[in-house]
Amino acid sequence: MTTLKMARRALLGSAIATLGFASPIFADGHQVLDEIHFIVPGGAGGGWDGTARGTGEALTEAGLVGSATYENMSGGGGGVAIGYMIENAASLENTLMVNSTPIVIRSLTGVFPHNFRDLTLVAGTIGDYAAIVVSKDSPINSMDDLLAAFDADPAGTPIGGGSVPGGMDHLVAAMAMEAAGRDALAVNYIAYDAGGTAMAALLSGEIAALSTGFSEAADLSNAGEVKIIGVTSDDRVPAVPDAMTMKEQGIDTSFVNWRGFFGAPGLSDEKTAQYQDAIAKMYDTPEWEAVRARNGWVNIHNPGDDFRSFLENQEKVIGDLMKKLGFL
Repeated sequence: MTTLKMARRALLGSAIATLGFASPIFADGHQVLDEIHFIVPGGAGGGWDGTARGTGEALTEAGLVGSATYENMSGGGGGVAIGYMIENAASLENTLMVNSTPIVIRSLTGVFPHNFRDLTLVAGTIGDYAAIVVSKDSPINSMDDLLAAFDADPAGTPIGGGSVPGGMDHLVAAMAMEAAGRDALAVNYIAYDAGGTAMAALLSGEIAALSTGFSEAADLSNAGEVKIIGVTSDDRVPAVPDAMTMKEQGIDTSFVNWRGFFGAPGLSDEKTAQYQDAIAKMYDTPEWEAVRARNGWVNIHNPGDDFRSFLENQEKVIGDLMKKLGFL
């Protein structure tokens, strides 16, 4: 059994001290921060981009944050953005960087020299299941169909993803194949810079299938542009109720990718607590629920030290799995 399922954490009642903040904080959900600038380590259209923009939308429309701006900073599998946060730390008090499971994977594999410990851990916020997706015109309609095509011609059945070889999308595809009794190392994985680029490659017929975040595929699936042939959830996700889980199809694997926010190293305790307070309050707003439901996200709230414990545990679980699959 290949299972990598991160625990869902509900810590919405966490108390956050409000003494000594540089700007006023209100207990009734009024504005907590004037502004947030989000750094996105990948291109437009990917999961990081959607998470930053969705979070910013909820925070501003709920009145918790005055304004939100966004900056896409691709390169180095996310390493360029992390390096920027570290090198410019003194001027980034108003900046949060979104990241997710790949920060753990890519530090393990040496894609970049940094890891989550080099940043200020603000909070894990959501989870996103993974999905295997094909184009609407593909003859493949299920995981059984994909496995049959793979068995007939592994090299001629390329699976793409918006992460580097050995990254999360590759890992998910390999996990699914191994759980289906195939050779995970035989997967012909094609890497793209971001989820949006990978989706374009799928729609153009460049790849046979796409390993991606469920939220990235949900809207296109509902619009009839793609078919989701397998989801790494235990149960079907209401956002796309017709999409079958891997387990329904006899593939015993599950996975949920966390996404969360980091500040620059040395971020003040006061500013860190403000960010954490705004995010904690966000969960109780209808604006957040609209964003969450639209994207099919799972609420996973891990602030501060709980976020660190969560990441340290994931680092061990993923490291063990990657060794098993031959990626380390």
